[in-house]
Amino acid sequence: MTPAHGTPPRHGHGLARRGFLTLCAGAGLGTAAACTPGPHREAFRPFGGQGGRLRPEAERDAPGTADWRVRSAGPPEAVAAYTDRVSVTPGQECGLHVSTTASSFRVSAFRVGWYGGKQARRIWTSPRIPGRTQPSPRLLSATRTVRADWPATLTLDTTGWPEGAYLLRLESDTGHQRYVPLIVRSVEGTGRTVLLHAPATWQAYNRWGGYSLYSGASGAYADRSLAVSFDRPYDGTGAEKFLVYERSLVVLAERLGIPLAYTTGVDVHRDPSVLYGARTVVCLGHDEYWTPQQREYVTRARDAGTNLAFLGANTCYRRVRLEDEQGAGDRTVVCYKTSYRSDPYYSSAPELVTTDYRSPPAADPESSLTGVLYEGYPVDAPYVVHAADHWLYEGTGVRRGDSFAHLVGVEYDRVTPAFPTPGQLEITAHSPVAAGGRPSHSDSAYYTAPGGAAVFATGTMRWVEALVAGTGELGGDHGMDDRTRTFVTRTTENLLRTFALGPGARHRPAPRTNVAEMYGGTV
Repeated sequence: MTPAHGTPPRHGHGLARRGFLTLCAGAGLGTAAACTPGPHREAFRPFGGQGGRLRPEAERDAPGTADWRVRSAGPPEAVAAYTDRVSVTPGQECGLHVSTTASSFRVSAFRVGWYGGKQARRIWTSPRIPGRTQPSPRLLSATRTVRADWPATLTLDTTGWPEGAYLLRLESDTGHQRYVPLIVRSVEGTGRTVLLHAPATWQAYNRWGGYSLYSGASGAYADRSLAVSFDRPYDGTGAEKFLVYERSLVVLAERLGIPLAYTTGVDVHRDPSVLYGARTVVCLGHDEYWTPQQREYVTRARDAGTNLAFLGANTCYRRVRLEDEQGAGDRTVVCYKTSYRSDPYYSSAPELVTTDYRSPPAADPESSLTGVLYEGYPVDAPYVVHAADHWLYEGTGVRRGDSFAHLVGVEYDRVTPAFPTPGQLEITAHSPVAAGGRPSHSDSAYYTAPGGAAVFATGTMRWVEALVAGTGELGGDHGMDDRTRTFVTRTTENLLRTFALGPGARHRPAPRTNVAEMYGGTV
């Protein structure tokens, strides 16, 4: 990790705001290879350029397979793995670190997409590989960080793999299976809708080895990790957060055939060039942990005319740092949370102290970007439509007051006038909730920025989950039904298709400011 009183990390490959606006205006087995961010471009095509190779939209109707799911995970030690990079560009290599009690295993790479409804295509399969049980993980006592630090078992060569979201499925000869998520990221986003995956949040909740940013081996918050490492497998099936909060949106977006680009918050932190000239950035169902650099770059993209869609709740809530531990290259997510006074940067660089964005010592509430503010957990409530005639709801047949049971949960956001909120903001759904016995509301909100970008936030974490409600894909779906799936799917289609046209203010009516009507006073 960075020394306690060392030089604060630089803000990635940052550009001055004017430079960013100028760029965006108008707009098999192999050997390991080093991971280096793509170079910055000095000039970029305006909105409407496509660019890039191995484009995701070309995959929409390719032959797929229904055999991509994990059928039997088995005990945690049966088979588990992690990659040494959260993402690669097409053709880049990465190491896969595997531990298994089986004598051998095989790896298949499935690209998630539409594929005629099968929702995945098998891109590559390895031969049978001898298995071995790797050493027990180690715990770094200062931050209670679990690291597996296993040697690489094999190297993945992604030559010919299209950009997209992948599930690597490990299949042991004992019949047990487990996933490892991997994003094959885009190096160019001009004219595209950028899907922003959230591995920092996946890792924050990961309890593999007994520790996460929420609890330690005892199960208590006091024993939690203060920093978590990507150098360990994910718990459960290996890809729970991606499967629940991201996968179904990927499938829908690819079905629509709009030009797409793929990246992660970690990659935007390092290099924001995929945002240059992008039509839209989509943050998925649970994207809680952001570095200040990531937030700065996404904000600049908005100011340059790139639309933003926040299809969850609790987005951009925690300020984190990515640190290089033992030369591993930004593989550690640091978040001291309520122990922020113990953060090594507390005195020297308060803007990098890892706690909630709205909290001192450098408070900067997320609502200035998202339009809404995280308020509570847990809730389970109906989603209640307010502005039924808004273009987002075209074709849904809804009327003011129509509700959709269980769609608000398990965390929610609302418009909060006491915190920074964009002025021209329209609440499209206003849903009564009760968190901890205190009555409140969850809000869906829409606003436009001076540069023409449109921003929509759902205000509920279950939005992406609802895209498969009633199908049994995610179990009980919290009680959400087919009617809810139909409503959320059509609304999301309206959003993605409209935002794919370019700055929303140019294509749809301005927001009808109604916050005072809902909450009184002025924003």
